Amino acid sequence: MKRLITLITFFTLLRAPASPPETTHSHDIVIYGGTCAAVTAAVQAKRLGKSVVIVSPDKHLGGLSSGGLGWTDTGNKSVIGGLAREFYHRVYKHYQTDNAWPWQSREGYGNRAQGHRASNNDKRTMWVFEPHVAEKIFEDLVAEFDIEVHRDEWLNREHGVSLDDNNRITTITTLDGKTFAGKYFLDTTYEGDLLAAAGVEYHVGREANHVYNENWNGVQTGVLHHFHHFDVLDERVDPYRTPGDPASGLLPRISPDPPGDYGEGDHRVQAYCFRMCLTDHPENRIPFTKPDGYDPDQYELLLRCFDAGWDKRLFNKFDPLPNRKTDTNNHGPFSTDNIGFNYDYPEASYEERQAIIDEHETYQKGWLYFLTTDPRVPQDVQQEINRWGLAKDEFKDTGGWPHQLYIREARRMIGDYVMTENELLKRKDTPDPVGMGSYTIDSHNVQRYVTPDGYVQNEGDIGVKTDGPYKIAYGALTPKRTQCQNLLVPVCVSSSHIAFGSIRMEPVFMILGESAATAASLAIDAGDIPVQDLPYKTLRTQLLRDGQILETPEGAIVNGGLAKNTLDGVVFDDEEAAERTGLWKSSRSNKPFLASGYLHDNNTSKGQTSITFKVRLEEPGDYKVRVLYPKNANRASNANLEISHDGPDRHAVTLNQRKEPSWLGPFALEGDAIFQIQNDNTDGYVVIDGLQLVKQN
Repeated sequence: MKRLITLITFFTLLRAPASPPETTHSHDIVIYGGTCAAVTAAVQAKRLGKSVVIVSPDKHLGGLSSGGLGWTDTGNKSVIGGLAREFYHRVYKHYQTDNAWPWQSREGYGNRAQGHRASNNDKRTMWVFEPHVAEKIFEDLVAEFDIEVHRDEWLNREHGVSLDDNNRITTITTLDGKTFAGKYFLDTTYEGDLLAAAGVEYHVGREANHVYNENWNGVQTGVLHHFHHFDVLDERVDPYRTPGDPASGLLPRISPDPPGDYGEGDHRVQAYCFRMCLTDHPENRIPFTKPDGYDPDQYELLLRCFDAGWDKRLFNKFDPLPNRKTDTNNHGPFSTDNIGFNYDYPEASYEERQAIIDEHETYQKGWLYFLTTDPRVPQDVQQEINRWGLAKDEFKDTGGWPHQLYIREARRMIGDYVMTENELLKRKDTPDPVGMGSYTIDSHNVQRYVTPDGYVQNEGDIGVKTDGPYKIAYGALTPKRTQCQNLLVPVCVSSSHIAFGSIRMEPVFMILGESAATAASLAIDAGDIPVQDLPYKTLRTQLLRDGQILETPEGAIVNGGLAKNTLDGVVFDDEEAAERTGLWKSSRSNKPFLASGYLHDNNTSKGQTSITFKVRLEEPGDYKVRVLYPKNANRASNANLEISHDGPDRHAVTLNQRKEPSWLGPFALEGDAIFQIQNDNTDGYVVIDGLQLVKQN
């Protein structure tokens, strides 16, 4: 696939003498980037009476929203408003027409992800969609609002941004010499290329936990969330070409470097992949083919995963889209995420980025070809994967392959205000909100390494619930005044790595794109003032008028469960556990529960499944302890809780989960306390919803 302009063209452009620039295009607002945020920003600027242009390096508008991510990461839908909600309403309207269903009946798909609670069709939404449907909606918006778009235009990152003496961008110039002048500029790229070229401060990689007083940001060795690590397998996996022999060398795609110490910062970014749109409809299916450069040795680790018990769970993220299609995402310890091969991408040149994109494509296509053809793959897995293929009617100009690599994270601005996990988890208030997020704080794996005891492990996968929607500060969209006064950044926002793990969702980018354009338009109306000087009251009034959601709506269900702050003491949800071993399944079947659900052991793998909470006690003392779970008759009457701490005593307690959770103790505890729940020899389902500690006076 050649999604970007070819390397030959690049070298020609870079070596050719500069040609006289074309006539400058002048607008009130210049938007650089082609993501969903670019489109919502442009529409909002037009609605507010401003002239606007989208200068897009991409040929296709919409970014990941039209590039394969059709199974929307919404979180709490009640806080998605404005033009973002309009987009999902248009999705709903599209699928009400008969011609929207060429490969499947509407009844066959059902009512997945539709807004049933809306009382009339003018407010109904649908949150899953095929890629071409999203792209058509973006193109329809561009046409309806007569938005000027320049496609395949790449910012000259070395010499293409001009600033005046007041640190205001005056023009940007693309590689082919087109110059765009504006009063205000928006960087809506996934990479943050405009902000970087304008000299705005930014960060790449994970900050150390101490930088913003966080828990989940830096290196996360020993933290095993989700199912994307090797501890979910039935046995540990040897990393060496000849098992047990380090001298034989490591298998491909395992780093020889030490992972770093827990909590420290590094240069690494979470893994990228392509969000593939697959289909099992024979008439619309393109079989997987061998890519150029295919090397079956690259997938030896996948075979060892199968040997260790990874089987049809491989297909757990074939999320169903209309017309017998999928949004297929990474799932498991060795999947579509190309772990460790993207560290250079954020700062790389265009041609270096293209090489990284090509390598990701070769890896992922090779992964599919390996699964479908290699005789060592389990027969039942191979038979199932061979049902699938690329969709002929998606991504037609790239043979069914997505035109957009999932850049989950690249540069992040260090702006007027930095969003951190503390705002998302409600430890700190958020000033001047311009939108809301609610999705789980989520990072994909960052590296794959060898543990001290000689086994392979993934690191960096995080999933921490936000305990309800959270606000996003206007200052996270604005650079520091001393660096730039007329730039807004709604995608590569000012955020720590781990906070960005939740903010980085496509609906949020649409929300922030609209809010950024609103701020730019109001700054023009106020006499071209610096974006940092725009009165928040003025901005808030306009945002609310246009349907943006800035507070959790009264009566909204917060993740379907109880909020942690409704309970006394210190409370940890199940997602905040430090470690999990074995397979834990999520459920919402029994109430009440904290946040969005609880975990259970599926009443299997006895003696192999545990969950551990690590608590640093601020002061020693007597603590009452309660393990939280919804009771049920099928629960274990003899779940095992072990408590240890820096003091000499250890405690072993039996939990009867067929009865209401009861208080245990008090226990004299000090220092670092560890609470581990195990399912060894238990007589029913072991269930974990959280842990509660209350210090006694």
